[in-house]
Amino acid sequence: MVRLLGRSGGGSARRPGGSRPPQTPDHAHDRHEGPLRGSSPTRAERDGARTRRPGALRAVVGGRSVAGQVFVLQVVIVLLLVVAAVVALVLQVRHDSTIEARNRSVAVAQAFANAPGTVEALNSPDPSAVLQPRAEAARRATDVDFIVVMDTDGIRYTHPKPDRIGKKFVGNIAPALAGRVVTEDITGTIGPLVQAVVPIKSDGKVVGLVSAGITTAKVGGTADQQLPLLLTAAAVGLALAMGGTALVSRRLLRQTHGLGPHEMTRMYEHHDAVLHAVREGVLIVSGEGRLLLANDEAHRLLDLPADAEGRHVLDLALPADTAGLLASGRVATDEVHRVKDRLLAVNQRPTDIQGGPPGSVATLRDSTELRALSGRAEVARERLDMLYDATVGIGTSLDVTRTAEELAELAVPRFADFATVDLFDAVLSGGQPEAATTVRRVALSGIREDAPLHKVGERIPLLDSAPQARGISSGRAVLEARLAEATGWRAQDRERSAQVIEYGIHSLIAVPLRAGNLVLGTVSFWRSDKPQPFDTEEVTLAEELVTRAAVSIDNARRYTREHTMAVTLQRSLLPRRLPEQDALDIAYKYLPAQAGVGGDWFDVLPLSGARVALVVGDVVGHGLHAAATMGRLRTAVHNFSALDLPPDELLGLLDELVARIDQDEAEESGNAPVTGATCLYAVYDPVARLCTIARAGHPPPALIHPDGSVEYPDVPAGPPLGLGGLPFETADLELAEGSRLVLYTDGLVEDRERDIDVGLELLRTALGQAGPSPEDTCRAVLDARPPSRATDDIALIVARTRALAADRIAEWQVPADPAAVSDVRAAVSRQLARWDLDDLAFTTELILSELVTNAIRYGGDSIHVRMLFDRTLICEVFDASSTSPHLRYAAMTDEGGRGLFLVAQLSERWGTRYTPEGKVIWAEQPLP
Repeated sequence: MVRLLGRSGGGSARRPGGSRPPQTPDHAHDRHEGPLRGSSPTRAERDGARTRRPGALRAVVGGRSVAGQVFVLQVVIVLLLVVAAVVALVLQVRHDSTIEARNRSVAVAQAFANAPGTVEALNSPDPSAVLQPRAEAARRATDVDFIVVMDTDGIRYTHPKPDRIGKKFVGNIAPALAGRVVTEDITGTIGPLVQAVVPIKSDGKVVGLVSAGITTAKVGGTADQQLPLLLTAAAVGLALAMGGTALVSRRLLRQTHGLGPHEMTRMYEHHDAVLHAVREGVLIVSGEGRLLLANDEAHRLLDLPADAEGRHVLDLALPADTAGLLASGRVATDEVHRVKDRLLAVNQRPTDIQGGPPGSVATLRDSTELRALSGRAEVARERLDMLYDATVGIGTSLDVTRTAEELAELAVPRFADFATVDLFDAVLSGGQPEAATTVRRVALSGIREDAPLHKVGERIPLLDSAPQARGISSGRAVLEARLAEATGWRAQDRERSAQVIEYGIHSLIAVPLRAGNLVLGTVSFWRSDKPQPFDTEEVTLAEELVTRAAVSIDNARRYTREHTMAVTLQRSLLPRRLPEQDALDIAYKYLPAQAGVGGDWFDVLPLSGARVALVVGDVVGHGLHAAATMGRLRTAVHNFSALDLPPDELLGLLDELVARIDQDEAEESGNAPVTGATCLYAVYDPVARLCTIARAGHPPPALIHPDGSVEYPDVPAGPPLGLGGLPFETADLELAEGSRLVLYTDGLVEDRERDIDVGLELLRTALGQAGPSPEDTCRAVLDARPPSRATDDIALIVARTRALAADRIAEWQVPADPAAVSDVRAAVSRQLARWDLDDLAFTTELILSELVTNAIRYGGDSIHVRMLFDRTLICEVFDASSTSPHLRYAAMTDEGGRGLFLVAQLSERWGTRYTPEGKVIWAEQPLP
């Protein structure tokens, strides 16, 4: 519209064929002499003036002068561009010459300073005799103006002019004496030049200086090559400008040829009719703030008086902000102004751009309906944003309660003032919900915390008349736009509903939480501060929001069920209580992973001779497969420990078992995952205070000495179980009484965010600060863990060692003579009397008689008897034979073969274990 009006606001005209006469300042002047400059012209006067405006016809006469002005302007512009290009070329060449001179002088000086023999020449008796020929040769080869070598006082050794040798160098050498390279731009006798001073170093010390210089004229000359090309381009540009101007002048003359006053008037009338017919207000304001022109739409939108044109815009009774914008003439783009009951979008541009008359042109559009549409679009956009946020923000964890909280937090305050989520109890435990008359409040979010709604954790009965119950039964959302009138909702709890109404909550949407055919609970959205109640469109949004959340809640429910099953299986496979024994004070902790059930396990196994075995293991992976594999390995360890095998042999058998499991599962399923496992097995003997440890790919144990110091004993690290073919080694640790042995799985010291070495160091620090008891140690270790989500199981055992007192140990060396059996029986009777165990004298004498007799008969010469007074009375017979005795059931006619049968009947347990020197046959009797 601005282009249509031209610089004077409506004087320009366009031929039916599309040509337009040029506008000149004279035309603008004549246009302003018309009725628009009057104080208060009437509409009839404006219409009559359309035939009395001759300004447009003067453009025909002025066409030739305009063409001439354009030609001169283009010639001047081209000449200015040529001059600017020449100046820029000269400055650029001068800058490039200086940079090139500086780089070449530095390079030549550094090359000469670092050349072989330069330092030796400075130290010679006559440096000038050696360096002068070299410097001149280098100067000619590098095409620099001079190379000067000088001492640290600036006295020259070389110079292109020999008469200047021995004189002081002219320039700044202080930075070079400090070890730096310095360059200077100076004007010497040979013209402007750049010289560089470089230090000559020997053993890190500056022993001399080298200066090289070159005039900028030597590296210049580019401008002479580029200037002809630039002038040629300028000439071509000037020629093109002249030709273009000629074409424009010819076209301008051709377009205005034969145009008379009648045609120009008719074209003006057409343009004026369009101006007053468009559905957009147009205002032209002079530079002094007077209204020059206003079309019909502007009169209607602004409710202008009939005599508005010619008056100042501040006197038209317009709103202050609108009148101020029109009077200021500043640029405005789609500024919204309220004028009575309308919202007007105002655009304003000045008319004095490119030499036009001072003033401005403003256009007005009624955006009231557009604003209403944009408001609805904004609401729709906000709802889409909320649904998107629900997609990415609900269900970030596989926890039912947390997912419900995320739904409630998302809805407040963007959609509702309060939001509650109520679920059936079976959903919280991972079960499948069934028909129930009560729900439990799981999540509550609101703009305030004092709302009289049911709190989290409360059970809420559902009456058939309640909106929540109706929504669950129908499967559709229920809208209660006015709670004060909802009799069914108020009947559920009249006292609380009265408090809710009094609090200001006035509207409710109850949406059933459905996942497929399952109804998990209900979600309620409440409004109090927002005055408008919920409407039907918002019901659709609430249903969509709850539907997206229901999928996440159902996924969390399913995961809870599976996780509970896996945890139940795993805990059923772990020891429920520790066996009774006196060798170790034990405390343990087991923490399952939150992301899934793992295969960590531990065990405490009493062995013969008052010894105790500790085992900690970890099966690779998570889930039911890992838990089941853990149960198989734990059972295997129980069975192997009953054989009293050394730790290295027991791990060897476990290694074979794991390899066999992998092989069997691969043959059965074809793609079964390989079962990897780690294990640490330790046996502690309270008599010798000796702990024998072997490990298969497991983290090393930690040892806390009685003085509180912590170390990781050097236990050979065997390969993980299942690799096969590699032996395991043991380490024997002699532990002082009161030492604490700490066994753990890798989940305690290793995760994705830190290396195992960092975890071991953190564990060492925590153990050093722990209390003296095993329980205190476990608590200190777990409290020191970073507060992050556990991604792996953690099994931790702390065992404080005890030692069997010397007065509870009795030992005898027995000669290989059957007559010695009576001496043993007598010694045993005396020892039992000292231990107040006379009630066990008869059975103990009988047991030892049989065991010693067998040892004398089959075991060799070295026989040793030991009796331990612990939780049970333990009798042990050591011999040098590795032959294992077998229990026989003798016939009535057999004279022998009843010895071990009697031992088995008189003792609670008996067995054999092997030692490097032979074997031990032992028997345990319960204390009276």
